Amino acid sequence: MVKRALAIWEESLGKDHPNVATALNNLAQLYDATNRPREAESLMKRVVEIFENGLGAGHPNSKVVRGNLEELRGLG
Repeated sequence: MVKRALAIWEESLGKDHPNVATALNNLAQLYDATNRPREAESLMKRVVEIFENGLGAGHPNSKVVRGNLEELRGLG
């Protein structure tokens, strides 16, 4: 269901919309919780890219998702 919702948001809002990034973040967290770290990291990289490109690296949302990515990598 999460993947379906993500596809709808990507189609209606565009692949680089912040709401799409939030949905990707949620899916990445689900993958991490179900022991799928590679898939989670791949999605989180995209989330970071969307937020940093759209909002800037210093934006609070960008910092949060960068921290999420570091946690997935075992650096957080």
